Amino acid sequence: MSNTAQDITPLNNIKAVYLAAEDLKIAASILYQAYHDDPLFLDIFDSEKEGYESRLRGAIREELNAFWSAKQPMIGLFEDDRLLAVACLIKPDSAFNPDRFWHWRLKMLLTAGYIGTKQMIEKEQRVRERIPHEKYHMLSFIGVHPDHQHRGLGHILMSAIDSIVLEEQKSEGVGVYVTLPKCLSFFTDGKYEHIEELKVSRINGQIMFKPRSEQ
Repeated sequence: MSNTAQDITPLNNIKAVYLAAEDLKIAASILYQAYHDDPLFLDIFDSEKEGYESRLRGAIREELNAFWSAKQPMIGLFEDDRLLAVACLIKPDSAFNPDRFWHWRLKMLLTAGYIGTKQMIEKEQRVRERIPHEKYHMLSFIGVHPDHQHRGLGHILMSAIDSIVLEEQKSEGVGVYVTLPKCLSFFTDGKYEHIEELKVSRINGQIMFKPRSEQ
């Protein structure tokens, strides 16, 4: 664990910090569970064919490795030394574009397959094209360990995301693409505004944005 993002302690012993390299394996496990039943990931990584779990697990692992290599903000909620929740953002003006790096694409092709990799890239490009801002953070992943849901950890994590956005003076806010219906109310309650509906592959999702003024 490394730098404290903000002192947020609505629950006893909960702290929000930037993830360290040794946290990535647990973070990948939390996100795998969070996105296992997400309609978009079920479609992109072809859940009807054998090996879906392996493709999804591999894709999340390579994404987190790419985030780490590019020094993009990955925030975790810890209770003492146990990681309970994770959020991964892309900074404004980042060279961390949808194509990532050649070695990331190669590893993604090997783990997620050509179609899955292509659709992951297409999804991010199409979402970015529709957000009516120039400089903003993008929330790529967010998840809470299934054993620790309904404790208010999601709201603490959202406060940590807000603090990251406010620390970046040029950021106009944060965008997210939501494909799980149950998550829409979470982001709406967090003052994210609906931008538009977007169909990626065969799945409809909602592009949402939280302006800096609402942080």
